[in-house]
Amino acid sequence: MQWILQDFEDMHRMAEALDRVGASYSWHKVIPFIGKLEPEPLIDDPNDVVLFGSYTLWRYAEKRVLRPGVFKIGPFVRETAWHPFLLNGANALFSRLCDLPRHLEGDERQWFMRPVSDSKEEPGRVRTSSELLELVRKVTKLEPHEIVVGALNHDTELMLAPPAKIQKEWRLWVVGDQIVTYSLSKEGRRIVYRAEIDDDALVFARQLVAANPGYATAYVLDICLTLDGLKMLETNCINAAGFYAADLHLLVNALESM
Repeated sequence: MQWILQDFEDMHRMAEALDRVGASYSWHKVIPFIGKLEPEPLIDDPNDVVLFGSYTLWRYAEKRVLRPGVFKIGPFVRETAWHPFLLNGANALFSRLCDLPRHLEGDERQWFMRPVSDSKEEPGRVRTSSELLELVRKVTKLEPHEIVVGALNHDTELMLAPPAKIQKEWRLWVVGDQIVTYSLSKEGRRIVYRAEIDDDALVFARQLVAANPGYATAYVLDICLTLDGLKMLETNCINAAGFYAADLHLLVNALESM
């Protein structure tokens, strides 16, 4: 395939893996939010192109009908097959951003909040109710036409859930319903990148993939170990997810073979 890469440090590891298999790639800067590339790539075959970098690349791929381009995914919380395994799902609150005040006024609990869609509008993290209400105030004081494309807006659907104590986190890369590589990403409070996974965690991840075949041609799966056992955290777009300590040679080979 022809690989189009956004030029930043982490992506140079991908380039090393592409060099090993002799794949063709080029470097580009991405104009924020609109996804325009500089320089403009020369496309050999629009049906044989993949893009890696920021999430806004999907707009470029879609506008020019590039395939496979960017592997878009649906909201993982809408996948009923995964509901029994979710860390944040059954006990979550779903709300449009503009409707949050009626749920949170007078409440001082902490919440893990993230957009429902995999749109990168706002990173998922823990906030207090007052912090969330301040975020709502900042967004809703803007008129819709004043909000930058790709940013939180009045109608962004959000998921809020009680924070959970996580002991370990792993990221796994799934291509064609097969786990091709993985990385430890967090241990306790420490960010730790190691190319390892507990045996039972790998079995659990394979169970998740098998429970929902065909969810996406390729995607990233995040799982964790909690006091209540292994849980599914979320999915991410494989083209725009951090690599951590993944074996990118295995990932490149899997995508090329696909």
